[in-house]
Amino acid sequence: MKKQEKLKVSGIAVLIALTLAGCGQTKAASKKTISMPTGTEITTLDSSKAIDDTSLTQISNFNEGLYRIGNNSKILPGIATHVTEAKNGKKYVFTLRKNAKWSNGDAVVAQDFVYAWQRTVSPKTASEFAYLYSGIHNADKISAGKVPVKTLGIKATGKYKLTVTLDTPIPYFKLLMGFPSFFPQNKKTVDKYGSKYGSTSKDMVYDGPFVQKGWTGSNLSWKLVNNSNYWDKSDVKLDQMNFQVIKDTTTGLNLYN
Repeated sequence: MKKQEKLKVSGIAVLIALTLAGCGQTKAASKKTISMPTGTEITTLDSSKAIDDTSLTQISNFNEGLYRIGNNSKILPGIATHVTEAKNGKKYVFTLRKNAKWSNGDAVVAQDFVYAWQRTVSPKTASEFAYLYSGIHNADKISAGKVPVKTLGIKATGKYKLTVTLDTPIPYFKLLMGFPSFFPQNKKTVDKYGSKYGSTSKDMVYDGPFVQKGWTGSNLSWKLVNNSNYWDKSDVKLDQMNFQVIKDTTTGLNLYN
């Protein structure tokens, strides 16, 4: 199997596995704080560049895309409230919710998706998951440096209206929309931090159920706390998640016990 095909299978497998740990139908526990181990360190919080399980799991908990993926890979509402799909499967028009906000107070708008997608497929970003965009209009040509990023098949046709055009139907397209590589980005924040964007908890902005605290870029522990600006915060069952990198399985078992 070619390297890209292996990565694609891996990427989709991660997508199916990722869930929002504190959201949805999870029953409320007597304690609203949990501690969780992870076997590897975070590499980045930048959704355009993250490829490892630990980073992607963090991003899937503190940020949100058009959809979120629930139990058994069920597609659940995220930033999108409605979608109209063309009969030929090559065009999607999403209506976005007007009450979604970033943790800095900015509204989450259609242009945030346009900016993020263009940034991810841009050769300048060199995203290893840019190939997941294959099938979206001009994505492959943009990644190859043959046409400008502005020709990508995604347009903000209103503040809360997003149109996506495909070159060919993608059977798992809606599932992809719940994968971190397709999440929106706040351009103001990316511009503010530049090359530092996503390198620490502070060099980020969040639109999902949690906000990350305490990751300095190299330490082995951090936490996720409730995002007070999250549109669906009443359905989040946890107040805090504490993470600790534990590379030794025996140590992990002892801590669990």
